[in-house]
Amino acid sequence: MSAQMGRTPQPTLPGFEEFNRFWITSQNRFAVKVKPGEHYVTKEDELLVTTLGSCISACVRDVQAGVGGMNHFILPEASSGNSAASAGMRYGAFAMEQLINDLLKFGARRERLEVKVTGGGQMLGQVSVIGQRNVEFVREFLQVEGLSISSEDLGGDMPRKVMYMPEEGRMLVKRMPNTHMNRLLEAEAGYQRQLGSQMEETDVELF
Repeated sequence: MSAQMGRTPQPTLPGFEEFNRFWITSQNRFAVKVKPGEHYVTKEDELLVTTLGSCISACVRDVQAGVGGMNHFILPEASSGNSAASAGMRYGAFAMEQLINDLLKFGARRERLEVKVTGGGQMLGQVSVIGQRNVEFVREFLQVEGLSISSEDLGGDMPRKVMYMPEEGRMLVKRMPNTHMNRLLEAEAGYQRQLGSQMEETDVELF
């Protein structure tokens, strides 16, 4: 990964042109915000940032290939029955494979991937165990795929601000005060409703 020169970012990798990058003086590098439902992959010395409640972020890199990335996802709420739960699992697997496949596309190799995961909090006011479901899913997915977790910060009951530096392999997690809770809960609830609606409106299989 090459160092950023000045304050003009290097071009993004193909497929990620619409992401907005902004300069963070304290980190002396450009940053990219990864929103719910998104993933981002880079070969530059960039800072990938997101905010999590019940959602999960996987931070993955191949140091030899010089490529790394982050995703941000949540399992759709299973309304009823095993078929709804199964569809949610397929969505989670799709979200993880999107990130992994793009890393492989830009030179990574599966056996060299370093994986760090965070999120899955049980937010106050949630009557269902959304965060726990997400934690269980990401651990099981990675185990099935033969990918070990090198570092994790999962569960709990507080929101997280996450900063990931793929070039250094550092995942920094800061627990946020509960004053940020309501807005985060509203955003994640809207994201889940959108996912549920998309799954009800289509018969397309994710795999």
